[in-house]
Amino acid sequence: MARKKSWSEFSSGKKALMVVASIVQISLTVAGYRDLAKRSDDEVEGSKLAWGVAMLANWVGPITYFAKGRKGLGLNS
Repeated sequence: MARKKSWSEFSSGKKALMVVASIVQISLTVAGYRDLAKRSDDEVEGSKLAWGVAMLANWVGPITYFAKGRKGLGLNS
């Protein structure tokens, strides 16, 4: 099993990539929660609570919410 690298062992390019990926992931999650909060129950496919929990799943949760969780706006319309 390979040992984990410390932050200082990564190249500056890899550090920048990780920071950008983290910012995108956090932004997607925040945007998803803001969108979910402003929608009524009728405008969301399924339970708002379930979508809130699902959005904790890194990239998959927020992307799935935007694609399938909003009535009339996602890929399912």
